[in-house]
Amino acid sequence: MDIELGDIIELKKQHPCGSKRWIVLRVGMDFRLRCEGCGHELLLSRRKVEKSIKSIHSKYNDNQKG
Repeated sequence: MDIELGDIIELKKQHPCGSKRWIVLRVGMDFRLRCEGCGHELLLSRRKVEKSIKSIHSKYNDNQKG
């Protein structure tokens, strides 16, 4: 999967605060994610995150990458 820093991912299950959207803060063997609803941060394995992703929303437009 092509996930970059700053991307917003939507997971299948919602956080207890009600939000399903998370901001990617760290990419590697582990992902650090911050909940958009309450700001809670998690450190999860790549495998677990990739299995639970519903959709990826890129932070930047394609023409701004570079």
